[in-house]
Parts: sequence; C-alpha cells; structure tokens
Amino acid sequence: MTGLADVREAALLLEGVSDRTPVQLSRALSQACGAEVWLKCENLQRAGSFKLRGAYVRMARLSPQEQARGVVAASAGNHAQGVALAARILGLTAVVFMPADAALPKIAATRDYGARVELVGASVDEALVHAREYSERTGAVLIHPFDHEDVVAGQGTIALEIVEQVPDVATVVVPIGGGGLAAGVVAALAELRPDVRVIGVQAARAASYPASLAAGHPIPAPELRTMADGIAVGLPGTVPFEILAGHHIEVVTVSEEDLSRALLLVAERAKMLVEPSGAAAAAAVMAGIEALEGPVVVILSGGNIDPLVLMRVVRHGLASAGRFLQLQVRIDDTPGALADLLRALADTGGNVMHVSHARTVGDLQLDEVAIVVQVETKGPDHCEHVVERLRAAGYRLGA
Repeated sequence: MTGLADVREAALLLEGVSDRTPVQLSRALSQACGAEVWLKCENLQRAGSFKLRGAYVRMARLSPQEQARGVVAASAGNHAQGVALAARILGLTAVVFMPADAALPKIAATRDYGARVELVGASVDEALVHAREYSERTGAVLIHPFDHEDVVAGQGTIALEIVEQVPDVATVVVPIGGGGLAAGVVAALAELRPDVRVIGVQAARAASYPASLAAGHPIPAPELRTMADGIAVGLPGTVPFEILAGHHIEVVTVSEEDLSRALLLVAERAKMLVEPSGAAAAAAVMAGIEALEGPVVVILSGGNIDPLVLMRVVRHGLASAGRFLQLQVRIDDTPGALADLLRALADTGGNVMHVSHARTVGDLQLDEVAIVVQVETKGPDHCEHVVERLRAAGYRLGA
C-alpha cells in the first residue's frame, strides 16, 4: 500500500515540474462552517489541475524501453492534459482517448501539449476500454488516471504542501472521482499527520464510493449524470479503494445545486475560476456537512471549465442562490398587456433579462398568452417579494 515514503519520493521527482500551488483564506467559507477555511488552489497548477503530479511520476518511472513505446490514456480532460504535458516534458509520444462530448477547450489544450486525441464513447469508462485495447495492440503504456501506485503517490504530494502551508490543519476536504487524489492525501497524512481528518466528496449523481465502502469492494455508480465531469467515474480504482477503505475515509455527496452555488461563490468571493468537480469540496462545506474542526483545507482540484458550461453553471448557481427567477405568467392576449406586466415587474425592483411568448401551453384559453420571463433578483427574499406582488396584482403564474 502506498505510504508516506512513496509520496516523498514522488515529491523529489516533481521538483521543477509541478508548481507548489498557493493556499488562500476563504472568509466566506469560514463564515459558512464556523471554522477557518483555506483553499488549496490546484486550479492554478500547470495544465489547470492536480493531474500533472500523478501522470508525471508514473511516466518518469517507466523504463527506457517502455518510454520508447509511448503512452496512452483515457480522460474527460484534466488527466488528458496532465499526460500530454508530462509526455512533452519527458519527450514521449502520447495518445489520449476522450469521450465524444468532452469539453472543446480540454480537447484543444490536450492537442496543444502535443498528444494525439481520439474521441470515443460517452464516458471516461468507455474511453478507457478503447485505451486498453490500443495499449494491447501497440505496446503503448497505459497511464491510468487513478488506479496505479505511482499516480496515487504523485497526487499525495499535495498533502505534503498542505501541512507546510497550513501547519495546524485539522481537516482536509477533497473531491473524489476514481479516488487517486483522495488516496494520495490519505496515504501521506496517515503517517505524517494521523490527527488530520480527511473527508471525501462525490457528486450525488455520480457516487460510487459510499456504497462501495459499505460493501467492502468497488461497486459501480448507479448513474453518471452530473455537471462535474472530472469526478464522474463509474467504478472506484482498486489501488485507491484499498487505501481509502483501509483508512476508513468518510465520503459525503453534494447535489448539482450545491456544486453550482459553490462554483459561483468561489468565483465571486475568492476570485478563483474552477470547474464543477474542482468546486466539489467547497460545495460540501457550503452544504453544511457535520461540524468541522478548523483549520479546514478545501482542495480546489481543477480549473479547466468550458466557457459554455460556465455560462450554464453560473445561471444555475444564480437560480439556486435565489438571484435569478424564471416565471411563466398568463396574461390577456391584447395590446398593452405585456407592457403592463413589465411595468409591474419593474415596480418590484426585479431586472428583466429575457422575455418570450408561449402560445402552445396546453390549457391556455383562446384569448390568453403565456409569457416566460427571466428576472434578475437580489436574493431569495426578493424572489418571494416579486411573486407576491405579481399575484397581488392579479397575475396568474403557471408552472
């Protein structure tokens, strides 16, 4: 089982390769959980996530003969970029299989680092099948995103930095997909600081670890339907699962609303751009997991977000935070009726962002039209105020 000595050896390999990412105090999260919260900003790592650490350690330890055959990987984006950059640094050829719907910026970045990208399947798990087949056919070495001792050791170097940067750390909250990052952190801290509590976080709609830990062996996630594609992994890795189960890690889950609210808060208050999976640990703190002893370190695992996804997530986060309201209002289909509605909304202090007509709603009367209106508000109380004022004015609000 990977231990502190392995992590320290990995740290030596990574000198001059990976960045020592900063930590930043988050007053907003500290206030939310009642303890001092620090952000470990792996979104500022080279290639935009922690993945370079594990990928480079794994590839640097290949024999000259293995390196000559090149490497192959499967990833939704962050591991792809980590492998591609590590291959460029080491002078190796790299082929990366990515899901067909992988974010375009992640595909472009992987290619820019010099890897050949193949788009296949609908998930990382399907891409991994193709990567294994390619490895068997060509002899290229498969660089697994999480299921290898060297990868786990490389990711664990984050823990070494945390204990130096926040010496009195009491709790570390870390996102979990396949488990490599969490396993590395646990493997290092179990010997270096056994008093530190480590909490893993998964998206509720891509959660394989809670059931797997309860059963004592990896169990596939029942679904993979989350915006947090970086941690949408169907089955825990054997190597990280052994470590996490052996150390009895706690794992909690967060909703899509939790993820979007956390991404928005980290952007607004910490001025950090992260992807949904990178915000998972912050989401757990915001969602109010049981009392945390501080200082708490929240790992922001990655910042590679597709701008189109960012727009959707920000809109979702604004709605979840009560700052964005969508209403369907039924009005008479007569001249001036829409203008009256917009004036009524203006009187509430809401800022109308978008208006559209819906004339095919099933139970509309012949002389009615449904107006779908999106309103920027000042928070949940203001949302209630807008709705109450419209109803008091006689407007009929639909679903």
